[in-house]
Amino acid sequence: MKIELRELVIGYPGHKVAGPLNATLHAGELCCLLGANGAGKSTLLRTLAAFQPSLSGQIFLEGKLLADISPRQLSTQIGIVLTDRIRTAGTTVRDMVAMGRSPYTNFWGRLTDEDYRHVDEAIRQVGIEALVNRQLATLSDGERQKVMIAKALAQQTPIILLDEPTAFLDFPSKVETMLLLSRLAHDMGKCIFLSTHDLDMALQTADRLWLMGKDEGATAEGGSFAVGTPRDLADVLPKYFPSQYLSFDAQALRFSIRVS
Repeated sequence: MKIELRELVIGYPGHKVAGPLNATLHAGELCCLLGANGAGKSTLLRTLAAFQPSLSGQIFLEGKLLADISPRQLSTQIGIVLTDRIRTAGTTVRDMVAMGRSPYTNFWGRLTDEDYRHVDEAIRQVGIEALVNRQLATLSDGERQKVMIAKALAQQTPIILLDEPTAFLDFPSKVETMLLLSRLAHDMGKCIFLSTHDLDMALQTADRLWLMGKDEGATAEGGSFAVGTPRDLADVLPKYFPSQYLSFDAQALRFSIRVS
């Protein structure tokens, strides 16, 4: 399973955000989308998820135009994990994970024994068995993020898109979440694509990076885009995060604060 971008231009009517973009997301890889605020990361994610149309260009999902795929079909191909907090009064962890089965339920929305097997398997894969009867409102941010990832797994989509999955997490939870996503990509052959501001975490765990930014002096109509492994992009990474307070070690693939 793969997603291919061909000359994709993203934005809103009358306002181009980025593009043209040419890149491919592959199964079995964890790909991180990096860039400064305003570079267009969220807009790109929304476009890939078919939440908003592109301005021009094409997105292909396994050779088929994304625009030609019905919402119901798409819900069996792409799972979405957002940072938005949803109202969860009285909702248990198992109930939330079970919502991932909605693309497959019957007219009445009733889950079958097979659906519940997929729910329980997703819970096991993420390692949240001890939380199944807890209400979401009682969970920590890290625990809640695992629940949402389990929900996406229960949806059984080959592709999972995540918007800032490590936002609001403490450092150990960030590490645990990124390693979990990497394992799911490698062990289950998922295509996992996420946006993040955790540069060092992405550089240490991602198989591939998509860098979005603007060339020096570029207008809103210009910009830059680079795709490759962290090592491939070591020489260009500093251009995307320019700051007099940062230095980048291309050998160690690590940003550090420059102390004068």
